[in-house]
Amino acid sequence: MFIGVVTIQGDFAEHMEVLRRLNVQTKKVRLPEDLEGIDGVIIPGGESTTLGIVGTRYGLFEALREQIEEGLPVFGTCAGAIVLAKTILESNQPRVGVLDIVINRNAYGRQKDSFEADILVPKLGEVPIRSVFIRAPVIEGIGEGVEVVAKFEGKPVFVQQGKIIATTFHPELTDDTRIHRYFLRLCKS
Repeated sequence: MFIGVVTIQGDFAEHMEVLRRLNVQTKKVRLPEDLEGIDGVIIPGGESTTLGIVGTRYGLFEALREQIEEGLPVFGTCAGAIVLAKTILESNQPRVGVLDIVINRNAYGRQKDSFEADILVPKLGEVPIRSVFIRAPVIEGIGEGVEVVAKFEGKPVFVQQGKIIATTFHPELTDDTRIHRYFLRLCKS
């Protein structure tokens, strides 16, 4: 199995390290041709505007949209969730736009307002998942066909629409690999 990781900007190295620990081969994705031969793709956290501008300039976002609509599994974390969203509040930034959610960028505040919390994810067991929220977005609305997998303070923080999953937090910054393993199961199915 090969998992592509978008390496335009952000914490892609941390995702690649988690996959390495899970004995999964990775491939850096920057251009449309980098999508060839992968079984799934991760869009990491970082700066969503930068991801959008560069991803669009090089044709990656258009290619990603086509591949995801054809069934390529995708996992977006934080900024990755933002660029996957169909609707970004108060923004017309470039996006992949395949996940039927309404998202609000940096809704928890500035960098200094970042925090960690334990999140219950029932489909991944009874032990909470330690979650790192860095200038995290908030999912303000979900469309039909989007499952809320986990919430924090009443707001969705982990959602799924078919083979698209997104978290508003950074599971790659902890030692807990359950969400990555869940994504890998989607890639195998």
